[in-house]
Amino acid sequence: MDRSPRYRSRGPALVALAAAAALALAGCSSGSGGKKAEEEGSGASAGKANTPRMTVALVTHQAPGDTFWDIVRKGAEAAAQKDNIKLVYSADPNAGNQANLVQNAVDQKVDGIAITLAKPDAMKDVVAKATAAKIPVVGLNSGLSDWRKLGLTEFFGQDETVAGEALGRKLDEVGSKKAVCVIQEQGNIGLTQRCDGVKKTFSGTLETLYVNGTDMPSVKSTITAKLKQDKGIDYVVTLGAPFAPTAVQSVEESGSKAKVATFDLNKELTGAISKGTIQFAVDQQPYLQGYLAVDSLWLYKNNGNYSGGGEQPVLTGPAFVDKSNVDRVAAFAAKGTR
Repeated sequence: MDRSPRYRSRGPALVALAAAAALALAGCSSGSGGKKAEEEGSGASAGKANTPRMTVALVTHQAPGDTFWDIVRKGAEAAAQKDNIKLVYSADPNAGNQANLVQNAVDQKVDGIAITLAKPDAMKDVVAKATAAKIPVVGLNSGLSDWRKLGLTEFFGQDETVAGEALGRKLDEVGSKKAVCVIQEQGNIGLTQRCDGVKKTFSGTLETLYVNGTDMPSVKSTITAKLKQDKGIDYVVTLGAPFAPTAVQSVEESGSKAKVATFDLNKELTGAISKGTIQFAVDQQPYLQGYLAVDSLWLYKNNGNYSGGGEQPVLTGPAFVDKSNVDRVAAFAAKGTR
């Protein structure tokens, strides 16, 4: 786990957030929706908040099949249930389409919006429209370098450069000499920052390999071809949990002796880490990102709170998961919350 001061500094913000959340009293329900279409759930369940009903839109750049976002959404739904919030979820990996989904939320006059900023330039105008409509907007997961410039009130996520630097040091620790960093979405600033961070601290040679993350067979064939072409690669670093098992298949098919490490985590990966087919993962705690983003909007509306004072992000990672701690993490991953 990265023990840098920036990572430790998230503690006070999280403590303050949890303390404020404890003000909630009784009764809540939430709704959620699918990709590209804002769908509302139904039904009520017992909870804690008795504050007026709110509607919050969560709009991400989730690509089809990327299970990382299922964990983010579970955290958001848990906060919505507690806080008497109707949660409206929508997603699209295309930046223009994502901006349109945010515009839909503005037109519906929701009480708050939580968004990812994988491509911040595409979000600039629509965030300004939300701000003009007096709708608070918070960021999560992607956009740590841009959230203040765009006028968001708070941000919850991982410093991708710091996370990359931590992984670069880890590669040195395990003796890697040549690694390839696999980027599954060209133009995604967070993914680029991860590879750039690795390059800053890794004393070996790092190459960047672009793949089409929406086509897993293509991902496998591209990585396989690279490993066949360069037998000196001893580590493949993927930037998302679903791509790590595919990289393992590429290693096997190419006859390479490379090992696989990854950013992000899911329950399938915990088993692979236990078996040793994947060496380690950098966990940014996506459940926490979704939970805190939604909860922060409730706190802002009902108690005027700003996590991080409105100036500092609340960091949820990085944390390494390897054989030394995977058994404990696996128990939570089995529930879909890690």
